[in-house]
This record gives sequence, C-alpha cells and structure tokens, in this order.
Amino acid sequence: MVDQSVDLGFITLKNPVIPASGTFGYGEEFQSFYDLDRLGAFILKGIYKEPRPGNPPPRLHETASGLLNSIGLAGPGAQELRRIIKRVRAGTSTPIIVNVCGAEDDEYLEVAEIFDAMPEVDLLELNISCPNVRAGGKCPAMDDRHTYRLVNRIKQHTHKPLIVKLSPNVSDVVSVALAAQEAGADSLSLVNTYLGLAVNLEKRAPVFHNVMAGLSGPAIKPLALKLVWEVASRVSIPVIGIGGIMTGRDVLEYMLVGAAAVQTGTVNMVEPGASVRIVQEIEELMKELKIKNLSEIKGELKV
Repeated sequence: MVDQSVDLGFITLKNPVIPASGTFGYGEEFQSFYDLDRLGAFILKGIYKEPRPGNPPPRLHETASGLLNSIGLAGPGAQELRRIIKRVRAGTSTPIIVNVCGAEDDEYLEVAEIFDAMPEVDLLELNISCPNVRAGGKCPAMDDRHTYRLVNRIKQHTHKPLIVKLSPNVSDVVSVALAAQEAGADSLSLVNTYLGLAVNLEKRAPVFHNVMAGLSGPAIKPLALKLVWEVASRVSIPVIGIGGIMTGRDVLEYMLVGAAAVQTGTVNMVEPGASVRIVQEIEELMKELKIKNLSEIKGELKV
C-alpha cells in the first residue's frame, strides 16, 4: 500500500491532484465522467461578482505541444455560482476551491467575502495572474507591492485558507511569492499561463482580439518546473505546481522540486478523465519506485 495523501498544513488532501481553474468548468460538467471524490480537490472556473461574456472569438489556438487561450474569464457571476456550488456539493465531499477574480481590488474583496461565507466552499484561490483579460497581460501579480496590498486586504476580511496564484510573466517571481507570503497567503499556486502570440499569416493580423494570449500545456512544463523549484526553495508555505502535467510521472517531478500538490490543466480539456488516470499512475509509480509516502520525495531534488 502507498499513501498519496498530502498535508498542506491547513487541509489534508487524499491525493495531490487538483484540476485547475478554467479547465474543469464548475465541477458538475465532469460528474458524468468519474466520481469527483477520487480527486484531491478541484478548482472552479474563475468568477467575478457580475456575469461576464469574456473575450470575442476565437478563444483557443493550438500550438506545438501547447494551447493558447484568450477566454477572458467568462462566467455567470457570483450569485449564480453560489447556486451551482450547492448542487455540486450535494454530490461530492471533495474540497471545493473557488477561484476569485476582480477587475479592481474592491471587486476581488467582494467576491472573496461572498464565497468565504459559504460553508460548501473549502478554500479560496486568488487569481491575480490571468494574462488574457487586459491588453498586454497586466495583472496584480506582476508587481510585488500590489500583490502584498491585495493579499493582505483579502486576508484581513476572510477566514478560509487562501491560495495565491502567481504569474510567470515577471522578471522575479520569487519576490512576488515572498510578498504574497508576507501578506498572509496560506499557499501559492504557480504558474499561470505564459504570454504568447499567434498570428494569421494570410490576414497579416494577430489571431486573438487581445493580441497576446496565455500559453499552457506540455510546452511550458520545463519553464514552470524551474519557477516552482525557485519559489519552493525560498518560501515556507506550500507551493502547488502547475504547468504541462499530463502523467503521474509529471506529478512526482513537480513534487521532487518542492511542490506540495499539483494542478492539472490543459490535459482535462483533451482527456476529460485524465486527472483520475493520473492519480492511478501516481500509485503505480510509487510502488515501482518503492515510495510509501509522497513526503519522501517532496523537495528532495539533488542539485
């Protein structure tokens, strides 16, 4: 027998696999594929206070070993999501994480307070790093001072554990991570998507209305692993690794560089049952490598 459970300090998950925001809908879309209780947790699509239409199409563009997206955080608004969460909670005991968004700091706080008050919600993930809402990919996570102010404000007005989702599109992600930790973040998740550009040769124009979009998928895994390793070695709070995870081996590699858990993203869009497959692969690989508990390899990269 092997033990896949992971202790984040503020919550223990049965396994380290967490479908990422934006790739898992609101959970109920996947209930026909498998039992959500087989996951460590899952994160709902990012939500604003009011409904949002998102960016105009096209919204997705495939690349070599990756996917560019410019969805623009379309969503039904906080009050409709409250109703959805109550339906989803009735069918699973797996921790539900709400991905909190805001056009301005005040909206981030309002949304966080709405879901902080819901007993059906276990954790909040503060999405300060989405690159495809504003032109040029501007977001709070690109500035360590803005990150500190916003995280600190959220922590002063909420009670649930707070995960802060960081951007790779900065010159020094460690300084932003340390600012979030100092402000009171309980955990960090990284990385969000990398800024990328796709062009239409025939039209001599960008593919996306916002020009740039967010790149995810296997293409970014080596870059994301590097940043997770750098951040995990400098902070004292749990780091959740994201970027190009397709297999159980990918998960163990992230944990080896210091991640306490992981989020699966693009793979859920091409293979709806991928996250459960990955949980099974982790178990098989742990047996093969004679790993009884995931804590045995966490942060054990020999450099």
